[in-house]
Amino acid sequence: MDPHLSFRGRRALVTGAGKGIGRAVAVALSEAGARVTALSRTAADLESLARECPGIEPLCVDLADWDATEAAVGAAGPFQLLVNNAAVAVLQPFLEVTREALERSLDVNFGAVLHVSQIVAGQMIAQGVPGAIVNVSSQASQRALRDHAVYCSTKSALDMLSKVMAMELGPHKIRVNTVNPTVVMTDMGRINWSDPQKSAAMINRIPLGKFAEVDDVVNGILFLLSDKSAMTTGSSLMVDGGFLVS
Repeated sequence: MDPHLSFRGRRALVTGAGKGIGRAVAVALSEAGARVTALSRTAADLESLARECPGIEPLCVDLADWDATEAAVGAAGPFQLLVNNAAVAVLQPFLEVTREALERSLDVNFGAVLHVSQIVAGQMIAQGVPGAIVNVSSQASQRALRDHAVYCSTKSALDMLSKVMAMELGPHKIRVNTVNPTVVMTDMGRINWSDPQKSAAMINRIPLGKFAEVDDVVNGILFLLSDKSAMTTGSSLMVDGGFLVS
């Protein structure tokens, strides 16, 4: 994290904050002075996060439940910063995609982002304060990947949603951007890509020759939330090691 970045005096909401990128973003924002609310549907993850970083406020809710989300996020706000990180990845061959996988992916990867952003942006507008929203997308939004029909599609939809949000929320001084990483070496990422044959096929398509570390993504998110990107909105920051140019 850039030691000169400060979010002191700002309130931030991070979804999917129990593990991986979301958890690291919540901790980094807290360390940079923000008052952070960490949202997850897994209470045990929030409990361990609160022990690790006592200043973080846990919020346990399933984002697929719109009524519960509206009540919980509405009561926890207002916020000036939002990171929509929560996502699911149900990988199935196109011909085997199930309705359950489709609906769950759309609910979390797209619908929840729209809904949480509506609530938080509405609070920003009501308070008359500027804000910044970062939606965690993927290189998969712009490149077809085998067995990723639903995941790629939801991330593509997220990219376009973010652009429309940027256009409509810009007059209210609310910036909206996406960060689009390649494979990230979270605990789950290391497990899923531990097979050398599988990982080599992907790494060979990345000019920098490696997967992203969690800090690579966190640093991009913090930049997009910060005043250092004050003229950046409606953009996608690729954290892909050059995957899309290969």
